[in-house]
Parts: sequence; C-alpha cells; structure tokens
Amino acid sequence: MNFYCMTLFPDMVNDAFNTSITKRACENGIISMTAVNIRDFADNKHNSVDDYPYGGGAGMLMQAEPVYRCYEYIKGKIGSNARVIYTTPTGKVFNQKMSEEFAKEENLIFLCGHYEGIDERVLEEIVTDNVSIGDYVLTGGELASLVMMDSISRLVPGVLNNLSSARYESHSEGLLEYPQYTRPAVWHGKSVPEVLLSGNHKKIQEWYKEESYKRTMERRPDMLENDI
Repeated sequence: MNFYCMTLFPDMVNDAFNTSITKRACENGIISMTAVNIRDFADNKHNSVDDYPYGGGAGMLMQAEPVYRCYEYIKGKIGSNARVIYTTPTGKVFNQKMSEEFAKEENLIFLCGHYEGIDERVLEEIVTDNVSIGDYVLTGGELASLVMMDSISRLVPGVLNNLSSARYESHSEGLLEYPQYTRPAVWHGKSVPEVLLSGNHKKIQEWYKEESYKRTMERRPDMLENDI
C-alpha cells in the first residue's frame, strides 16, 4: 500500500506518520507514505497557491492549477491512475467499511484542502472520493487524512503483529468492542469478570458477543438500527 498526500504542510504529515505502527510498517516495506508540497507547483516567486473567490465571500480558495500539477506529478510517479480522496466536511462520513474498501487499493492519493477550500473545477477533474471524518470543520485536511491512513494501514496484511487484532476491534463486526481487562485480577476493589478467569473458551466467546451487543446498545444504538 502506497499513500501519497497532497498538502501545504508536508512536515505535519511526515512527523505524524513517522511514529508507532505506521513507522514500523514503513521501515519493513509494507506501506509507504509520500507527502508532496502543493506549493512546489505554484507558478509565482512567492509560491502562493490561493486567491480570492469569485462572487465574494470570506477567506481565500486554493487555486486549481497548482493542485492539478501536483496530482499529475504523483500520477507520473505511480504510472497509472489512482483513487484520489479529498478530505472535506461535505463528503461521505468515513467508516470501517470504507476503510476496508480503500485497503484493497495499491495506491491512494489524499488531497488536503485549506483556507475556504479548493477551486471546484480541479476537484471535478481529479477527485474520485469526497470523504469526511465527522460533522465538524478542521483547519485543514491533514489531520483527517492521517486518521484515514492510520485506519486503512491497520487492514494491510503484515502491518499488525497480531493478525486477529483488526478483526475483533470496534466496528469490524458491526458492533463496538467488548470491555477488556488485564492484571491484577482485583484493582481498586473491582474484580475481573469471573468468566474471563474460567478458561472456558466457549463461554468467554459468548460473553464477548453479549458484552459487545450490550455496549453497542448503550453507546451507539444507531449502529444496530442501521443493520435492521
């Protein structure tokens, strides 16, 4: 899996990606991430990529041409077309199923907007997926891209040491994950549920399912409604 990030702040993306599980996966050649600075494709001495929007309004817009040139540069490196994910609050809300779909791709390009957005014309020409990580607005698209890249990376074979980890996490089976415990068996007067100490794997699995359903019902009943 190769990630490409079109951004005005490549250091922000590189610094966050160069930690923990994603760093190890990059070092092992399982995934890669290349942050490309959109400013490098500006056609002026100040490397400015924004201008006032037609029709007026607050703020500035990123211009179409630098974004398009950046995309063409990445496409040239890949040697073919790839899905381009634009991180925008107007997109479809990101979820686990979407993450699983994206994880099947060999190359993914993330486009990070700033200011009041990006000229619509270049979005129409290069973007394949408009995606949001929630119903709120961020300063730029880098954090949203990092969230998605992290989620997608976990589903790439070899990234997680424990192959079953991703399978049993929240949302992977349409339910929230069950509560978990580690030593000591009693902490602050609170005991680990007896079934987890029983060694009876069948009963433990039943407890997992029951607790997952209970937690989903309490915290995210909308997830159960969506499955009906």
